[in-house]
Amino acid sequence: MSMKNATVGTRKFKPLKLGSIKPKGWLKNQLTIQANGMTGRLEEHWPDLGSDSAWLGGEGEGWERGPYYLDGLVPLAYLLDNEKLIIKAQKWIEWTLSSQTESGWFGPKNNNDWWSRMVMVKALIQYQQFTEDNRVIPFLLNYYRHQLKNLPTRPLAEWGKARGGENVLSLLWLYEKTGEEFLLELIDLTRRQTTDWQQLYRDFPFKRYVEEFDHTSHVVNVAMSLKYLAQDYLITGHQSYKESVYSAIDQLMTYHGQLHGMFSGDEWLAGTHPSQGTELCSVVEYMFTLENLLSILGDSRFGDILERVAFNALPAAIGRDWMSHQYDQQINQIACTYEKRDWTENDNDANLFGLEPHFGCCTANMHQGWPKFVSHLWMKENDTTLVCQSCAPCIVSDLIHDEPVTINVTSDYPFKELMKLEIVSATDQNFSIKLRIPEWCNDIELKVNQENYHSVITDNYIEINRVWHKGDTVEFSLLMEVRFQSRAQSAIGITRGPLLFALPIDEEWTIMKGKYPFFDWEVKPQSEWNYGLTRKDDVCVIEKNNVSHQQFDSKNSPVALKVLGKKIDNWGKKNNSADTPPYHVEAAREFEELTLVPYGGAKLRIAEFPNVDERP
Repeated sequence: MSMKNATVGTRKFKPLKLGSIKPKGWLKNQLTIQANGMTGRLEEHWPDLGSDSAWLGGEGEGWERGPYYLDGLVPLAYLLDNEKLIIKAQKWIEWTLSSQTESGWFGPKNNNDWWSRMVMVKALIQYQQFTEDNRVIPFLLNYYRHQLKNLPTRPLAEWGKARGGENVLSLLWLYEKTGEEFLLELIDLTRRQTTDWQQLYRDFPFKRYVEEFDHTSHVVNVAMSLKYLAQDYLITGHQSYKESVYSAIDQLMTYHGQLHGMFSGDEWLAGTHPSQGTELCSVVEYMFTLENLLSILGDSRFGDILERVAFNALPAAIGRDWMSHQYDQQINQIACTYEKRDWTENDNDANLFGLEPHFGCCTANMHQGWPKFVSHLWMKENDTTLVCQSCAPCIVSDLIHDEPVTINVTSDYPFKELMKLEIVSATDQNFSIKLRIPEWCNDIELKVNQENYHSVITDNYIEINRVWHKGDTVEFSLLMEVRFQSRAQSAIGITRGPLLFALPIDEEWTIMKGKYPFFDWEVKPQSEWNYGLTRKDDVCVIEKNNVSHQQFDSKNSPVALKVLGKKIDNWGKKNNSADTPPYHVEAAREFEELTLVPYGGAKLRIAEFPNVDERP
């Protein structure tokens, strides 16, 4: 389909201008820990981002690592108003803007790949939104004129071909800003040169552990691909693209799904076994995909998946002080050691916590996770409706009827049920607030100015339309039930709201190599882990009020579950990981009380348990 005379469709929910949402509470703590950790200190200690980077004019690494880093550094710096990080980001921006030639080409001379420039363009767009620097849009227009001229003879290949939808993502943003018709032609050309992901998901070939490389089974490419289908729906209006999104997610979760909301991939799609790995790059890219799916299609389901991934898989793979990370995480992770495991392709160091375990892409790319999540907590539907997609603590500001509106969100969500919204605008205004109701929530409590408020839930959103006055409040509780999740072999997981719970294993951290401040660590178990659970137990919820700066810490969790479990005699290790949870269990006679904590805070853990109940 040619787009020369086409128009682009409308997103269901429009993201707010970057900077409109600022983090508070535990969420701001996460960004602050990140700023004080790897994101703020990598440049001084990791050569790939040092002064010799080709993205700073040097002779060093000149492919994706500099752009990846900037894609997270820019939003983190501006969300925290962190002058030190802003200065760090600015030198990358200045070099990149100054590198453009008369033809429109830009970037390092030692690399001419389209793919790495797709990432840098995403970083530049974020920078433009935060700063309104008037150099960025002309820069991008010049670059895309160059691309339109050269793509026919130098087409997308390899990573660029698999990820061409990232090019389309930025082109759609620029077209909305400028209305330049040639951008539609370039969108059409990019789509024709990009992997046909819709065709792949029509007859999905990867229904078991993958044993050979292909770009279409690479877990990061897969995580990114799902938003391309939604973009194609936005561009063409063809319902089949929208349907493909749901079909693709269902197939991925059926054949490779894990309890933390991700599909496995230790480098390639790896099946549903709880000891297979999930790459950190795929976690942050899937989060960004889900944020786009939620915006374009408006289905609350994508918000549910986003919260499951953000509150579990993201913090699990990163050290509590943000000074180390894993390449691969495991649902059942009984040791992080330099030993061979059943990865599809990754090396023995892939689940170590370190500076650059296995490969440095995650070292560069992990930084976008929390900042982009913050920027998508709220969206807008039409000109007079603000939509809360996740009730994490923040302050959101926007214009309604050209007048400023500010909402202060106070909560400990997802650790606790109660959230409070306070209107802090100076003038009375008539507008709507929509609150997303997750699928797991069977009941809500809603009060406006301390009075019960009753409204119909439509498509998993509840709308409050009224004239708002300064000081008005909304108190909102999503009632969280403890739920058992069924897995293969009758194994079970336990969730409460969007949080997955795990049995924490006592951890012994030992430095393997490296130098201050970034070491590679082995983490070995210091307590028993092979327990099974019963579905028949009444689970007791324990909440704490005084918790540490780092909420995702198994030693000081804001919420915990008391459950009954039995030691399983016929469950042990296989290839240095936890073996398959047995279907027929040989269990101890007596139950023991076990304490489960949020998955993201337990670096060693069991989250998929054998079931000790009698089989039918």
